[in-house]
Amino acid sequence: MFWVLLLLLAWAAAGTSCTRLCLAAVRTAAVDAKAARDHGLTLYEAAFLSGGPARVAELTLVSMARQRRLLLAHTGWATVVDPRGHDEMERSVIGAIGPDGQSRIAPVRASAAAADSVRRLADRLVAAGLAVPDGERGTVASAVRQVQAAAAAVLVLGAVALLLPSQAQTSEYEVPVAVWFALPLTLTLSCLAIARIEVHPYSRWASPAGQRLLGTLTRHPDGTGDDRTYLTSVAVRGIRAIGEPDLRAAFTHREGNPERRG
Repeated sequence: MFWVLLLLLAWAAAGTSCTRLCLAAVRTAAVDAKAARDHGLTLYEAAFLSGGPARVAELTLVSMARQRRLLLAHTGWATVVDPRGHDEMERSVIGAIGPDGQSRIAPVRASAAAADSVRRLADRLVAAGLAVPDGERGTVASAVRQVQAAAAAVLVLGAVALLLPSQAQTSEYEVPVAVWFALPLTLTLSCLAIARIEVHPYSRWASPAGQRLLGTLTRHPDGTGDDRTYLTSVAVRGIRAIGEPDLRAAFTHREGNPERRG
């Protein structure tokens, strides 16, 4: 009866993971229930809900480059042209570049993403019910992955149980071992199906209400068009929405090249 121990392990994995997913879904629904229904997203807010602090920093850099107040070279360097920031995000970027007025883009992006201005933006979105609180970010997504792992574990444990020599022959009145393992497998697959319907996509940053607001924004597929549409596309899709090859190369340039451009 060693297979019974394997069955208990399968139920433990399935029950624990499905319980965690249900609790995560309940917390997400609670955030959604208090969300501001008439909130109009700014570009910075859209960027945060789409890609978090790093996306806010990228949007700020691209916006300043579009206004010719910041030079983003294809060699991966940022150079300040106009040292006056129009808002706290821009001032964070200029401060991250430093007094020399020139720095590599990667550390500037990282520093700007960790700035107090981005944290305050996140707090406002959380208070409005549009962003997932910091301690719960990725909870649903990680819970779904845990349920998927549990389903795979149930399959493996069931296969091991079926391969045990003692299971080669059973009486006609005994319930087949496979049926016992089908029960926790059904539980995990059902939870995954419900999660797919109710809480997909599993965003790390945006609550369901935030995702709905993001869905109302205009998306321009090739990163061209008027400036507002262009920046909206960058906010939602990230640097892959940048239409200019040199500007996109500025963000993807490898750190190993020391070349500077002043």
